Amino acid sequence: QVQLVESGGGLVQPGRSLRLSCVVSGFLISRYDMAWVRQAPGTGLEWVSGISFDGSTTKYADSVKGRFTISKDNAKNTVYLHMIGLKPEDSAVYHCAQYRDGSGPRGQGTLVIVSS
Repeated sequence: QVQLVESGGGLVQPGRSLRLSCVVSGFLISRYDMAWVRQAPGTGLEWVSGISFDGSTTKYADSVKGRFTISKDNAKNTVYLHMIGLKPEDSAVYHCAQYRDGSGPRGQGTLVIVSS
C-alpha cells in the first residue's frame, strides 16, 4: 500500500525557515523521481520542486528558486523540503508526491502558515 506522510509544517514568521519531511512507504523512492506541490486556500495545486530518483537533478518553481531546497534520503525512504526566507505567499498545504511533476500519489499534506 502506497503511503506518503508529510510533517514539519507550522506557523512561522516571515523570513524564518522550516524543513518539511515526507516518509514514503509502499515503493522505493530510489526508483522514482519525487516532487513537492502546494495548495493555498481557494487555489489549485502548484508544483514547487522536483528531484530525480538518484538525487542528481533538482528543479524549482521560479517563485521558490534560491529559497527552497529539495533533497532525499533513499536509505530512509524520505524526501525533504528545506525552506528559508519564508514569505506570506508561501502559506499553503504542502504535499509530497510521486513523479517529478507531482502527478502521482501524494500525501495528506502539512500546513505551513507564514505570518507575523
